[in-house]
Amino acid sequence: MPDLTLLERLPTPAEYRALCESVGWGGLINFDAAPDSLARSLFGVVVTDGDTAIGMGRIVGDGVMYFYVQDVAVNPAYQGRGVGAMILRALLDFVRRTAPDQAFVGLFAAQDTQPFYQRFGFDEHPDDLVGMFAVTPLE
Repeated sequence: MPDLTLLERLPTPAEYRALCESVGWGGLINFDAAPDSLARSLFGVVVTDGDTAIGMGRIVGDGVMYFYVQDVAVNPAYQGRGVGAMILRALLDFVRRTAPDQAFVGLFAAQDTQPFYQRFGFDEHPDDLVGMFAVTPLE
């Protein structure tokens, strides 16, 4: 792997935008609201190649009972090299250090990434639970 470094910090708004756009999320994110959202994160990591952010991830939630893995993104030029695993390990290490027993750790996985997250103990909901979400403005 090139000179990759994992930093325990949140991405800057510019890094966040660049990484979101690199993975095709550009039209899904309100980048004007992103700085406030990033600031309210519980924890974050950025992977750099030299001075360039090439991957990120963060934990959001209440920091007690609910933790959500959010915005795990790796620039496509670096995918398949273990960068995503490095990010997820660091995020889950934070949860292990922080969360009490029986805390909920959730995420929404992009299509076809379920096997990646299953390697780390995540699984789809059983038949009696359905993951749902809404996007504002709400009706």
